[in-house]
Amino acid sequence: MISRRKELQSLGALLRRFPVVAIVGARQVGKTTLAREFANRHSGPVFMFDMEDPADIARLADPMLALQNLTGLVIIDEVQRTPDLFTVLRVLVDRKNRGTKYLLLGSASPQLLQQSSESLAGRIAFHELGGFWLNEVGEKKLDSLWLRGGFPRSFLAPTLNSSADWRREFIRTFLERDIPQLGIAIRSSTLHRFWTMVAHYHGQLWNASEFARSFGISDTTVRRYLDLLTDTFVLRQLKPWSENLAKRQVKTPKVYVSDSGLLHSLLNVHSQIDVERHPKVGASWEGFVLEQIIRHVGARREECFFWRTYAGAELDLLIMRGGKRIGFEIKRTVAPTISPSMRNAITDLSLSTLHVVHAGQESFPMAKNIVAVSARRILKDLSPL
Repeated sequence: MISRRKELQSLGALLRRFPVVAIVGARQVGKTTLAREFANRHSGPVFMFDMEDPADIARLADPMLALQNLTGLVIIDEVQRTPDLFTVLRVLVDRKNRGTKYLLLGSASPQLLQQSSESLAGRIAFHELGGFWLNEVGEKKLDSLWLRGGFPRSFLAPTLNSSADWRREFIRTFLERDIPQLGIAIRSSTLHRFWTMVAHYHGQLWNASEFARSFGISDTTVRRYLDLLTDTFVLRQLKPWSENLAKRQVKTPKVYVSDSGLLHSLLNVHSQIDVERHPKVGASWEGFVLEQIIRHVGARREECFFWRTYAGAELDLLIMRGGKRIGFEIKRTVAPTISPSMRNAITDLSLSTLHVVHAGQESFPMAKNIVAVSARRILKDLSPL
């Protein structure tokens, strides 16, 4: 079993500060396993409810009656299936002598869980859980993590074929069962076609008009599909950074399939050789490394951007925190070089540092404020924020 020590530490810190913490992330990413491991380490009583279990659904038919006398740690899994609970939790956490902490698990973003932000404002913190990443599996397994992705059952599958089979089944059940359970009525075949099309645009600018023409629907409708898959954590929209510069800047998001293993399944590539030969190998590598960087440095979604001008200057990842600006350029090469675009990014964005993350073995300085970082040495050579 792979330890998720950093995730456990983050949960503990949040629960010390907030009465309610919600672990959000894609289905099958390990939320329940993490919650159970946290519960095993908890010193007080623990009560767990699974809102996909008919017995627990019956127990919470009257949530106020079921929860009002519980003390300790209360865990409620698949909370997006019972949005009425949020109003009850607000009443419970506002009691004067509260000693109870609530850990909620959900497969939808805070945007889809609107009731939580409205009912529990100031009382709830969100912890986004992704799949396994380099800090958990080790740098020696970087290639396997890239190929299989971070979903635990995919990464830990005994064979490459069984990993690919799991991912295919995940895609099918996600579209046919999980999306309808959120109350969203879109045909699974339509979403599958859309998701596959996004995979072929992985790492590129979002083009609503092109997608809309392909599907014969409006720009607004395809945007709704994009936001839905983003809010269920299977896509990432990287926002463009724009400020008052003389250069015209791109203001359209870039789209990525969040998990590299799912991307490879959607592209129908299943071995390392297949990936290396595929036209999207560079984009796949970029998306994978981008996710590892964001996880390692601890950047929140709202702190992550890309930058591009119509004159051709660009930066793959810009992380903003306070007055600090850190840039990342991701290259599938063992011999990175400094491009005019990088120098433009340093100057125009006033970057404190530009990291060129590459596929070679060593990290080394390239110029003032520009450092080449081996993807295999991200954990050693990049400092968390």
